[in-house]
Formats: sequence, structure tokens, C-alpha cells
Amino acid sequence: MTLLRGDALSEAFDQGSAAYDRLVSASPGYHAHLRRSARRLGLADGGAGLRVLDLGCGTGASTEALIAAAPLARVTGVDASAGMLERAAAKPRLTHVEFVHAPAEALAGRLAPGSFDAVFAGYLLRNVQDADAVLGLVRRLLVPSGRLAVHEYTLGGSSVDRVVWNAVCSTIIRPAGRLTGDARLYRHLQESVNTFDTAPEFAGRLRKAGFQGVRVLPLPGWQTGITHTFVGRTAQEA
Repeated sequence: MTLLRGDALSEAFDQGSAAYDRLVSASPGYHAHLRRSARRLGLADGGAGLRVLDLGCGTGASTEALIAAAPLARVTGVDASAGMLERAAAKPRLTHVEFVHAPAEALAGRLAPGSFDAVFAGYLLRNVQDADAVLGLVRRLLVPSGRLAVHEYTLGGSSVDRVVWNAVCSTIIRPAGRLTGDARLYRHLQESVNTFDTAPEFAGRLRKAGFQGVRVLPLPGWQTGITHTFVGRTAQEA
């Protein structure tokens, strides 16, 4: 299939937003893994005085994970889907979050360089049209020594990882998507992972984009070898 990109993907997420939280909550470990990845940003003192960007915040599950890890941080959530953002903004725990409706690629003209101390990107980079350009933008939005955590489906490179991913998609994820009328979105989910970087390749992409101290951290459960946290930081000022 042709992967969904740009407006077509945003429209698919708009349509799927009503059932999205219910479906992801049925995935064992989904929210716990987001919280673990958010903690891996390593924000001290509850994030006091820090500005944190949740890039590709969706319905706010990742935003809630960030707030659990850094309750004193000032959080901004950005997403290209108006439907997903509407769900996020309606959550009682997120009423103090600033939400911005925009594709990640459009932020260069809306946010100044050095606007954030940390960026969290959950399930975003395999869905953008140019992952390298978005990572370059993220690096510019961060302060010197700013922190990045990416939480993403990136297969570990073993053939077993690919077999497990496709088996779960074929027997659970895509049938659930058909039941909610979102078959196209969940077909895209499966194929976007199959065609995206492996975990080592994505770590290399981060280093090429100028991030330092890049580490690939596993997550437990059935997602082992399928979902990873990637952490890195921008360079210090000369």
C-alpha cells in the first residue's frame, strides 16, 4: 500500500480520534511504556522552570506521560490532527497545557530557535514526510545541551521482531481498526513500521542530525525488539 502522508494522514487520524484512546489502552503496556520513555528524558526537580515540547502529542497520552515525569514543567503539545488535539484538550489533567495545531514540519516559522529545554516525540518520526528535516528542526528548537527522547516503533533488526509485529497487526490491531471503521489508518500503522528504520538505523539518523550521547533503550513485554526509546542531547555552546 501507499503510506499515508501529510493531509491524508491527518484526516485519517481525525476520523480515528474517537476510538483511538480506547484501542491503545487495550494494548498491554502502552501507557506504562510512554511514562518510562518520558522519565528517560531525565528532567530534574520535576521539570521546574523547564519548557518541554510534546511533538506529535495526539490525544494527549504522551502529554500525560510527560506531566507524570515532570509535573512542574511548562508543556506545549503539537499535532497535525485537529481531531486528536480536541480529545487531548478535553482531558482534565491537560487543561494547563498549551496545544498547537500544526504539522511538525511547519513549526520553523512559528517557534523560535532555543524555545525548549526538552522535546518528547512519541510515534511521530515514521509518520512525517521528511524525518531528517524534522530532526533538524527539533535540534534548532532545543537549547544547548537540550534533551530529546523519541518513543517509536522501530524493529530491532531480528527477523523474529518483524514476524511478531506483523502477527500482532494481522490478528489484533488491524481487525480492531476495521471494527471501528479505521482500517486505512491501522493498515498504515503496520506498513509504516515495516518500511521505517530499524532501531540501529534510527540511532544513526539521530547522530547524523547532530544529536550527541545517543542511546537506544528497550521496552519490556511483547514490544521488546519492536518499540524503543531513543535519547540524545544537543551540543553544548562553544
